[in-house]
Amino acid sequence: MIDENRAMGKGYAEGPAAEEAERRLEELAEAAPRASPVERAAVYGSTPDEPERHFIGWLGDVDPDQLFETEAAYGISVVRQAVTS
Repeated sequence: MIDENRAMGKGYAEGPAAEEAERRLEELAEAAPRASPVERAAVYGSTPDEPERHFIGWLGDVDPDQLFETEAAYGISVVRQAVTS
C-alpha cells in the first residue's frame, strides 16, 4: 500500500523541479530594474588645518573658486562620487 502523506524523495528536489525554480529566479533577477547609484559632484582638496587631500563638501554647498581665492583650500578638484545614505 502506498502512503500518500509521505514526503517526496530528495531526488526530485534536486532534479528538474529545482532547475526550473532556479531558472525562474534568474529570469526575475535579470528583469528587475537595477537602480543606478546617485552621483554628485564632490569637492576635494587640502586645507591649512588638514594638509592631506580630503572631502571638503558637495559642489553647490561649497564654492571651489571661493575656497581657492580666499586660500581656505588648495589642490582643489571636483569629482563625481556616489552618494551614500
